[in-house]
Amino acid sequence: MIKKIIFGLAILTMMSSCVSKKIYNDLENKYTDLKKENRVMTDENDELRKANAEFDSVNRALMADLEKTQAERAKLQADCTATSNNLKTLQDSYAALEKNSNDALQTNMSKNRDLLAQLDAKEKSLAAEQDRLNKLNAELASNTKRLNELESMIAAKDAAMKRLKDTLSKALNAFEGKGLTVEVKNGKVYVSMENKLLFGTGSWAVGAEGRRAVVEVGKVLAQNPDITVLIEGHTDNDKILGTIGGGIESNWDLSTKRATAIVNILAENAGIKKQNLTAAGRGEFAPIMSNDTQEGKAKNRRIEVILTPKLDEISRMLNDF
Repeated sequence: MIKKIIFGLAILTMMSSCVSKKIYNDLENKYTDLKKENRVMTDENDELRKANAEFDSVNRALMADLEKTQAERAKLQADCTATSNNLKTLQDSYAALEKNSNDALQTNMSKNRDLLAQLDAKEKSLAAEQDRLNKLNAELASNTKRLNELESMIAAKDAAMKRLKDTLSKALNAFEGKGLTVEVKNGKVYVSMENKLLFGTGSWAVGAEGRRAVVEVGKVLAQNPDITVLIEGHTDNDKILGTIGGGIESNWDLSTKRATAIVNILAENAGIKKQNLTAAGRGEFAPIMSNDTQEGKAKNRRIEVILTPKLDEISRMLNDF
């Protein structure tokens, strides 16, 4: 465009010789203005090129940023998709786990209810057993107390019978070696008197020395009114032959008569309770030695005075167990 203007001015210059001065001046002024305009336009063009270069640079930077942003967006989109997939997988897993957990929870709750029911039953059973144990302990304590009382009572009875035996031994000391013995057996005092001290052969009449021995026994018994007295008559196994003293049918009969004779002597003592006296005939059926020898027969022919303490209180306590 500028070149065309310059070319036109050149033509006008050559034609200046042909035109008027005024026209020439106008043209020259226009030329000058055009040159100025050209310089301005050139400067503007330079500015525009510079601006365009800057715009290109900015555009390239923006395009690079755009591409980077698009790449990041694509990556974020991919990450978002992957995250969404993972989220869905986790949600599915959570749902399955929650279902399994709920099922397990229900199962455990059912088991827990069963266990609680069993525990409650066991606690009730334990409480009942504890009550029973407490009752048993109370009964045991009570029984132990009664047992101690019983043992004390038995010990007291044993001590009393020993004292009784010692008293009888002392009272009958004069008859020692004459077929009279005193001993304690099974909690009872046994005063054994052989027939040679008491009776003649086949007789139930008590001799003088024998009577003295029985009287001494009676004196001790009078001091112990609560003692039960059993008088047993014993014989050997020799058969009763003929008629003796008004007639004796058997050894049983003879042993009973002899026991009764001792009871009658004891009953003469007013201090002895008659209801505590019992006469019994054992005949030949409770020997203490063999009847094959004369010595054995002599030992078997005897009177035994068996002294038993009153056991009513002991029996009552035993029945309470």
